[in-house]
Amino acid sequence: MSETPDQLTIETPEQVAIRFPVAGIGSRFLALLADSLVQGVAYAVLTLLLLLVVSAAPDHLQPVARNSEKWFVAGIILLNFILYWGYFTLFEAYWNGQTPGKRICKLRVIRDSGRQITFFESMTRNLLRAVDGFPGFYAIGVVAMLANRRNRRLGDLAAGTLVVHERAPEPPLWTASVSRTITAAVFTPVPSAPPTVDPNAVDLPADAVARLGPDDLNLIDHFFARAIDIDVGRRRQLAERLVLQITAKMGVPMPTGVTPERLLESAAHILRSIRR
Repeated sequence: MSETPDQLTIETPEQVAIRFPVAGIGSRFLALLADSLVQGVAYAVLTLLLLLVVSAAPDHLQPVARNSEKWFVAGIILLNFILYWGYFTLFEAYWNGQTPGKRICKLRVIRDSGRQITFFESMTRNLLRAVDGFPGFYAIGVVAMLANRRNRRLGDLAAGTLVVHERAPEPPLWTASVSRTITAAVFTPVPSAPPTVDPNAVDLPADAVARLGPDDLNLIDHFFARAIDIDVGRRRQLAERLVLQITAKMGVPMPTGVTPERLLESAAHILRSIRR
């Protein structure tokens, strides 16, 4: 695992580098502001409902009527606890590390290892939110964020978490134009005159591709899903290793004049067509 001041890089067991842009103070403040607005609206609505419930208590319920003010104060204290700690804890634990404000700002809380946080980690980081907010405007939290490279407040340090920007959706590597090109290359009759080598033309026998299974297709899809985050040299090595594996299983040699990634795309496309 390595990092730069604004980016965390984690090496997976497959030796693939996954990069997480670390969220700064500005983006986290905007997310907190949005969450505070949501909490404010919820607080106003729930307080009004609580007031209506207490005031509407039947007169014959003397114990409740005499202590209505105490019940109201107790309800307000419980409501504050739920909205202040429960709001962040439950959303981050069960909404993939996001609150409504973080989702609007495209932020997410993750563990140091890059994995999703658990309920315990969410509870730990948010129980210390009151300390980070002391004496006001998250003063201690801001100082803590400025004092470390990953912009982590005290709650993050205690829970082993950090806030990152969501990665932008990856553009599809399989487009309609590529699909038409490979389909034409596989099913168009070969002309009598020797054609020039077309790097997009991958001729894979359907019976050979049929020897591949769902695990092979998942492996190919997994490679392309992570390809955008892999440096060019490492990406080429992984593609070549994967091509050797699937061509050996299909029992066909590696076609000449074809890039490994083009062959993987063709094999995945034909395999999906066969299984449909």
